[in-house]
Amino acid sequence: MPFIAQLLTIAAIQLLGIMSPGPDFAMICRNSLVYSRRTGVYCAFGIALGVLVHVAYSLVGIGLLISRSIILFSIIKLLGAAYLIYIGYKSWQAKPAKNNLDNQKVRQDISRFNAVKIGFITNILNPKATLFFFSLFTQVISPITPVGIRIIYGVQMFILTLSWFTLVAIAISHPIIKNRFLSASHYIEKTMGAILIALGIKVALSSAK
Repeated sequence: MPFIAQLLTIAAIQLLGIMSPGPDFAMICRNSLVYSRRTGVYCAFGIALGVLVHVAYSLVGIGLLISRSIILFSIIKLLGAAYLIYIGYKSWQAKPAKNNLDNQKVRQDISRFNAVKIGFITNILNPKATLFFFSLFTQVISPITPVGIRIIYGVQMFILTLSWFTLVAIAISHPIIKNRFLSASHYIEKTMGAILIALGIKVALSSAK
C-alpha cells in the first residue's frame, strides 16, 4: 500500500511538472504547428526518452553529483540554453510560405529520427528537469523502496510524459486548430522562436538552487 501511495503521489507531482509551460511544451507546440502531428508525436517520444535518462542517473546517484557540482550543472545549463536559442533563432528566421492558403500546405516535414532527436535533446539538456527528477527520487521515494519498484516508477514517468505530450501534439495539430493558424503560420513560428529564445535565456540565467 505505501508503494501505491508513492506511485500516485509521484504521478500527481510529475503531471503538475510536465503540464507547466516550459521548453518541452514549447517545442511540442512549435513542431506540431510548423510541421505535422506525426512530428509532434515523435518529438513527444523523444522527450519521454529523455525522462528515462533522468530517471536512470537519479537511480544510480549521478543526479546528486550534478546537483552538487556547479561546473557540471553549468555545462548542462549552458548547452541546454544554447540549443533552445539555436532552435528559436532558426524559427525566427523562417521565411513566409510561398504557397497560397487554398492549398493549405505546411513546411516540408522532418524525419522521425530528427523529431525524436529534437525532443530528446530539449529534455535531456534542461537543467531544471535534472533537479526535478533528482528531487523526486530523493524527497518523495523512500530509501528503502526496492530497486524494482523504483524502476516501475520510472516506467510510469515515461508513460505519463509520453501520454501528456502526445495529447498536446494531437490537440495542437488538429485540423480545426491548425487551419485557423495557417494564415498566420509565419508569425506564429516567429512567436514560437521568440518564446524558445526567451526560455533559453531563462535557462542560462537559472541557478541550481
